[in-house]
Amino acid sequence: MDSDRILIRRAAPLHGEVVVPGAKNSVLKLMAATLLADGVYRLSNVPAIVDVTIMSDLLEAIGVSTTFNDDGSITMTNRGNIVPVAPYELVERIRASINVLGPLLGRCGHVKLSLPGGDDFGSRPIDMHLKGLEAIGATFEMRHGYVEARADRLHGTDITLEFPSVGATENILTAAVHAKGTTVIDNAAREPEIADLCAMLTSMGADIEGAGSSTLVVHGVEPGSLHAADHPVVTDRIQAATYLAAVAVSGGEVVLRGARAEHMDMLLRRFADMGVTVTSTGDGLAVFADGRLRSIDVATLPYPGIATDYKPLIVTMLSVADGVGIVTENLYPGRFRYVEELQRLGADIRTDGHHAVVRGVPRLSGAPVRAPDIRAGAALVVAGLAAEGETVVSGVHHVDRGYDDLVGRLVGIGADIERV
Repeated sequence: MDSDRILIRRAAPLHGEVVVPGAKNSVLKLMAATLLADGVYRLSNVPAIVDVTIMSDLLEAIGVSTTFNDDGSITMTNRGNIVPVAPYELVERIRASINVLGPLLGRCGHVKLSLPGGDDFGSRPIDMHLKGLEAIGATFEMRHGYVEARADRLHGTDITLEFPSVGATENILTAAVHAKGTTVIDNAAREPEIADLCAMLTSMGADIEGAGSSTLVVHGVEPGSLHAADHPVVTDRIQAATYLAAVAVSGGEVVLRGARAEHMDMLLRRFADMGVTVTSTGDGLAVFADGRLRSIDVATLPYPGIATDYKPLIVTMLSVADGVGIVTENLYPGRFRYVEELQRLGADIRTDGHHAVVRGVPRLSGAPVRAPDIRAGAALVVAGLAAEGETVVSGVHHVDRGYDDLVGRLVGIGADIERV
């Protein structure tokens, strides 16, 4: 419920273990991929987040049914009676709904899709998706807030993205799986979640080379030759970073079970520069922090650079670090909207266009704040751990879209936090 609030009091050092759930930015795309072939799929390590429920409602409307299992897995059944129309009332609730475009186009040859909603931080047009899909033979018409796409048979070609867009890479990839011939996507996004999608598509019978690199080569397979598969969702590196940041501002020692160092390499290096010690444990990461953080300068860049989703956490850490740090946003304008909320907690931050100058203060002071989006909401919770007195975060529905029991997991490592 949106009347919910999260209450946080300054944390003593945190200790214990957090199991990091599956990735929001992967599971929604894997769910969309079940549109490509009939059969029964089982996705494991699925995060219990609102966006998964919304995506299952959307897929249900198109013709794939979802059963939520007690072990954190979901069973998805595609019986072949697909209606390639994504209705507005579902699409407007979740930006990842755009990910049904590629699979439906590849499978049905036509799609009617309302334009997607989701977090509000500046425009993220879908031009690159459409351009890439046009290159492999799709035609588009925009009318009354809907995109209508058609393609008799998609054909392979060479595509160079002007920017390594995650969504465009995913849509071209899922459409190209059934295209005639070979599709080469250059300057493809390299995020671990894309490699995860490639792994699932390959286990369904797709022929993909270069997963995890900036050049993806997709050899089209005959329509009807793909089959259902079981797949574990990759761990959520943004959730892992959130618990890292919580330990960084609170001090303590915590093991993050399931966190993957190789997916967070650049971030971990920058955390080390700030004075946070992170070591691999074989099946996760151990995080240790003691004393005040050091300020650094950070710029967001496409993967393997620092993700824009990490930035609210980094700004929060810098707000209590020793010195002055400059954070530069290279990807999305308008993603400093949470800064006013951090200022309410006593953070000394000035924004100028793409830059935020953060002058660290010894500690923040508790106040009521509101989460403007998923990641900013989590960052405000982390800020509350570094604030004297009581911090009350509202707008919790944003956090629920991307975090699987954030409060419960923080309580488990000793944070003084509750949901009311």
